[in-house]
Amino acid sequence: MVDVPSEVVPPPADEDSLISERRYRRILITAVLSVSLVAIAPLLIMTGVNYYQYEQAFREEQTRPMVRFVANGKQSLESFLTERLAALEFVVLDRSYQELQDARIINQILVDMKESFGGFVDVGLINPEGVQISYAGPYELEGREYQSYPWYQEVKRRGAYVSDVFLGYRDFPHFVIGIHRETEPGRGYVLRASIDTEILNQVARTLLIQPRADAFLLNDARVLQTPSRSHGNVLELVDLPPLPVSNQTEIMEVDGPGGEEHIVSFAQIDRSPFVLVMTLPKRATQGSWLALRRDLLIFLAVSVVLILAVVVWGSRWMVNRARQADLQRAAAYHKMEYSNKMAALGRLSAGVAHEINNPVSIINEKAGLLKDLLLMSQEMPPKERMLELVDSVLRSADRCGGITHRLLGFAKHMEVRTETIELDELLKEVLGFLEKEAAYRNLTVHLDFPEEAPTIVSDRGQLQQVFLNIINNAFAAVDDGGRIEIGIRELERERVGVWVQDTGVGIPEEHLNRIFDPFFTTKKGGGTGLGLSITYGIVQKLGGDITVKSRPGEGARFTIILPKGKAEL
Repeated sequence: MVDVPSEVVPPPADEDSLISERRYRRILITAVLSVSLVAIAPLLIMTGVNYYQYEQAFREEQTRPMVRFVANGKQSLESFLTERLAALEFVVLDRSYQELQDARIINQILVDMKESFGGFVDVGLINPEGVQISYAGPYELEGREYQSYPWYQEVKRRGAYVSDVFLGYRDFPHFVIGIHRETEPGRGYVLRASIDTEILNQVARTLLIQPRADAFLLNDARVLQTPSRSHGNVLELVDLPPLPVSNQTEIMEVDGPGGEEHIVSFAQIDRSPFVLVMTLPKRATQGSWLALRRDLLIFLAVSVVLILAVVVWGSRWMVNRARQADLQRAAAYHKMEYSNKMAALGRLSAGVAHEINNPVSIINEKAGLLKDLLLMSQEMPPKERMLELVDSVLRSADRCGGITHRLLGFAKHMEVRTETIELDELLKEVLGFLEKEAAYRNLTVHLDFPEEAPTIVSDRGQLQQVFLNIINNAFAAVDDGGRIEIGIRELERERVGVWVQDTGVGIPEEHLNRIFDPFFTTKKGGGTGLGLSITYGIVQKLGGDITVKSRPGEGARFTIILPKGKAEL
């Protein structure tokens, strides 16, 4: 078919939408958000990663010494208890039951163990009935009965046992270690020794590495075995959650007194009921970290503010430039659209002039005849004859007026105005511009309109230009004697389709994707390549679409799809 081109991508919309403050505000917001996201997201991600890494590093720096000190304390206590248990086991193996009943021997044993190991307070021998029958130490405990004491039962059951701290007959906190030795099946004696709890206190004090740190020993029931800075005195219950049993030194976070978070490092002392615990308020471990965190967040805030300032300024500048360019393009496009309409009128000028010339000739002929009748007769001509001539003149004048009104209405640079339009009448009106050309070239124009043609709400002037451009292209594409079909069909979703099909030369397949591009033309030595581009833009602006199907030598079929309702113009 003809070479009349247009854009595959719709040309710019009307001026009102282009200069809409809302539209450019939306573009500005989209630009600011998208560029800010691209610029700030990596910064936020890296800051988050650094925040986490620094926090972990500072936490490790503060908690690693706690783990190390508790592990060292655990090793010291285990060595201390192991040595004392080994000393008692040696005495049991070295001395007989009868020898241990001798007061002189057992006193000597106490002296030797104090000198060799330290920490022993007293030593006593308990017979199979649970009565202490010999004793060396500062208290009057000979003859005391221990059958009901839990630690005594544990010694008999296990063979060797370290008790937790209790008051006992002394009414003073201490703990005992005991060794059971069988003399016959089911019967045996126990050699027990009381250990000074000061050694436990010393180990706990070595862990007080910071002013707010606390260290103490607990038993399995979370009862203090040594004094605590924050939890009370010996044998008081500690307000801490249960600590998991583990052979390794562990660390965890718990809620301490007053709900403040504490870091707790703890270790179970082997072969004893003791748990060595060290606590430190979490805030005390974060002094340096809090300062670094403040600097990190200040850097992030300043960076984000600077980035946003640059993005907002740059986006506003770019959007303003784009708006100015759109305004200039809209003005040029508006002028180009009007020029295209004038060009179409120029192509129709010969046919229009001939169409006007006919009624003017009739007017001239009838007026001359009327003048002759008046001059040649002395009497008044018959009234009926006069009225017939005057009516013919008026009809011809009306015909001229209709032609010129239609021509001027199409040529005027009108403002956009929507109205209810009958498509069949509009298409016949456009064809009125071309009927002389069709008759002169012997072209057949077949109209396929439904009995009740649909109406739409749109802009009449712009639709006139659309249909005139498409039908003009069809006329240009066919040879003399060709055929053009124009039809209307109602479509789904409240749309109407108008199709124009010709029997012309068709459009090569490689050109189909370009015929709506500006300045693309296949006309030999003529054509601006703007007709279909402008047509496509107008249809898009009216809320519709254009499709084309064609094969070389088989003609082309253009379909204009329009909404029935009012589009946003």
